Amino acid sequence: MRKVLIANRGEIACRIIRACRALGLEAVGVYSQADRGAVHVSLADEAYLLGGPKPRESYLDADAVLAAARESGADAIHPGYGFLAENPQFARRVEAEGLIWVGPAPETIEAMGDKERARRIAREAGIPVLAGSARFEEDALDGLEVVAGEVGYPLLVKAAAGGGGIGMRRVDGGAELRRLAEATQAMAARAFGDGSIYLERLVPKARHIEVQIFGMGDGRAIHLNERDCSIQRRFQKIIEESPAPGLEPSTREAMAAAAVRFAAGQRYRGAGTVEFILDTRTQDYFFLEMNTRIQVEHPVTEMVTGKDLVALQLALAGGDGLEDLTQDRIRLSGHAIECRLYAENPAKMFLPSPGTLAHLAFPEQREGVRVDAGVRAGDEITIHYDPMIAKVICHGRDRDEAIRKSVAALKETKFEGPESNLAFLLRTLSHDAFGSGLTHTGFIDEHQSDLIDG
Repeated sequence: MRKVLIANRGEIACRIIRACRALGLEAVGVYSQADRGAVHVSLADEAYLLGGPKPRESYLDADAVLAAARESGADAIHPGYGFLAENPQFARRVEAEGLIWVGPAPETIEAMGDKERARRIAREAGIPVLAGSARFEEDALDGLEVVAGEVGYPLLVKAAAGGGGIGMRRVDGGAELRRLAEATQAMAARAFGDGSIYLERLVPKARHIEVQIFGMGDGRAIHLNERDCSIQRRFQKIIEESPAPGLEPSTREAMAAAAVRFAAGQRYRGAGTVEFILDTRTQDYFFLEMNTRIQVEHPVTEMVTGKDLVALQLALAGGDGLEDLTQDRIRLSGHAIECRLYAENPAKMFLPSPGTLAHLAFPEQREGVRVDAGVRAGDEITIHYDPMIAKVICHGRDRDEAIRKSVAALKETKFEGPESNLAFLLRTLSHDAFGSGLTHTGFIDEHQSDLIDG
């Protein structure tokens, strides 16, 4: 492997380019019309236009991506996260073209992408799974109310092909069930091309804990500890940290062992994440889903383990058996926190706030402070893509130091243009409940008056 096409944009494309450089690999960028002047385009060794500004005209256009790979002479494709990263048909086409797919086997992506099937596999592996339903196909909701009664309220209506917090709606009672189920089906059909849904029991006060795993594709798998991703809005993460604060050692060990068992049983290849819901009242944990890609929040794991996950992905794809990557060589050091800086308005339900970044300055990258970004001053946050500006990741000897460094780094971040969640992040980090480690997925709603103006 000598030349890698990065089928993505923004900060993750920049991140993969850095890993390619460190390994002596050429990096090929792709871009849409909206991204002609993007940072990742300028960093790549060469870059190719895919099409129009909308994702389906560019980054989701498999034909265009493969045409760019052929034209550039790339011999591998790294999908990053989002877009085509968890599309098994695309992965199959990449391999059919004789290219290296930097990711799990297409069959694994397909199995994990079907959330109902993934739950069944987890159950067979002896991993606890929340009460839920079988799949309801698009426009087929016969028996919905009866099944919901069996699952129990409150519950979640979830897109079977969903991920990343997209395609989920909370239902507290039967009166709103059918309306929200139909709305979720319609959204899922648009977003994923699959309108099927299922129901899952909602844990009222839960933590979102995920275990970073890495599999060698031959039945060997390890974990690189866990992350707490409980600070969320609209079921999507904003702040992540590792290790999870206040987690019982026995629970941590059991979740990690379950994640490794799950990955090994699938002969998983590369980086992946097994996600769990933890009931804060009972400390019981339940399988949520598996993400078959690098995660947005992977830097916190890199900071506490010293392992470069993207470099490991590339090395494995290039033929390195990674015989030295064994569980006994994974060491946890200190604590790391990632804050996602978004162009969005917290006072208006965190709605995206597109516009030009009139001024943007990040803290100096130094020991314990890392910034992953894909934009610079003068760039535009458009309506077409996720409004992330940057990820600010800080490492400390312990959680208190990581919080202090994060607050200092965010205060050094200077931002003018669209609305942003910068003040919200600072208030969250400085909140007594956060400092005490009392995080859960309803944290923002519980403390809204302290965290959000207006």
